[in-house]
Amino acid sequence: MGSVERAGHRLLERKQGRIFQAVRLCGGRDFESRTGAKVGGPDTTGAAGRNAEEFLRAFLEHCARGSNEATGKTGSPLSFISFHPKGAPKWKGDHVQMGLGRQLLSVQKGFQVIAEFPEWRATPVILGEWDPEGCAACSAKNHPENAYRNGELYAAYTAEALNDTLALAKNSGVNLVGLVTWSYEFEDQAYFEGFRELATNGIDKPVLNAFRMFGMLGNKRVRLTSSAASPSENVLDPGNAKVEGINGFATRKEREVEVLVWNYQEEDVRGPSATVSLSIAGLPETAKKAKMERFRVDRENSNAYTAWQKMGRPEKPSGTQYSELEVAGKLKMDGSPEWVELDKGKFELRFELPRQGLALVRLTW
Repeated sequence: MGSVERAGHRLLERKQGRIFQAVRLCGGRDFESRTGAKVGGPDTTGAAGRNAEEFLRAFLEHCARGSNEATGKTGSPLSFISFHPKGAPKWKGDHVQMGLGRQLLSVQKGFQVIAEFPEWRATPVILGEWDPEGCAACSAKNHPENAYRNGELYAAYTAEALNDTLALAKNSGVNLVGLVTWSYEFEDQAYFEGFRELATNGIDKPVLNAFRMFGMLGNKRVRLTSSAASPSENVLDPGNAKVEGINGFATRKEREVEVLVWNYQEEDVRGPSATVSLSIAGLPETAKKAKMERFRVDRENSNAYTAWQKMGRPEKPSGTQYSELEVAGKLKMDGSPEWVELDKGKFELRFELPRQGLALVRLTW
C-alpha cells in the first residue's frame, strides 16, 4: 500500500503542476477584462479525504502567495473557489441508507481550508457538484444504493442538505454564493432507471419539485426553530452521527411569509407520519386574515414515481398514461387556497408530514 500511496502522491504532484501553471497563465484581472472569462477552481472532488484536502490547500496557497511568471507578481487572482462535496449512500440489503454526514463533512473541511486564508475569505465559493454521491451515470439497476433518486427521499435529502450547508457556511465565515446539483439528461433509457436526473423521459421526478419549492421562497430568511431537528453539533461537526429529523426554512417577501418543512430520515424504510405544530409569529397585527396555500411532496403527492408504480411500471406508457405521469410529476397544491384567521400577528397550524415528505405553507395578506 505504501508504494501505491507514494505513486498517488507523485501523480497528484504532476497534476498540481499543470493546474497551477494554467491558473498562472490565465489568472489576473487583465485576462478577465480581455476575455470576459472568470478564473477559479480547483473543482476537485470532496475535501473530506486527505489528498483532496491537501490539494485544495496547496491550490489556494499557490494562488495567494506563489510566484506568477505571467504577471511578474505574487499570486494569481481567483474570481471564485469551487470544490465538489459528495455523500455516501449504502445499500443495506433491502433499502438505502443515505450518507448525508459524509457530504457535510466534505463541505465543512473545504470551508475550513478556505477560511485558513485571509486572502480568500470574501471570495465567492461555488460547490460545483453538490450531490448525495459521486456517480450520476450509475443506475439503480446496477447500483441499488442509488434507488433513492426516483422518489421523495431525494427531495427531502436535498432540503436537509441545503439547510445544513448554509449553516456550515455561516459557521466558517466563507462567502458561499451557489450550489450545483450535477444532474444529467439520459436519452433512450428506461423510465425511472435510477440515474441522477431531475426528470426521466420528460417526466419530472420529486426532487425537481423540491427545487420548485425552493424557488417559491422569499429572499429574506426568517428565524425558524424546530424541536425535532438534528442536533446542531451533528451538523456543525459532522462525522458518524446521523443528520436527520424535522426541520425547515422560513422566508418572507412583501406581505407574504413562506415556511418549508421536511421530515428527512436517513433510512429509506416505511414509518409513521409526524404531527407538525407550526407557529408563526411577528405578522402585522393589523392583518386579521391571510390567504393560505399549501404544497406537498411525499409518497402520494407531487410524485410521478409512485404513480408509475401504481400503473404497474409500464416500460412504454400509453399516451393516456404518459399524460397522467406528467400531471403527477408537477408540484401539487394541497386542496385549494383558503382564508385563515390571524390572532394578534400569530398563526398556528397542525398537519401530518409523512416520512421523507416536504410541505410548503405560504401566507399572503
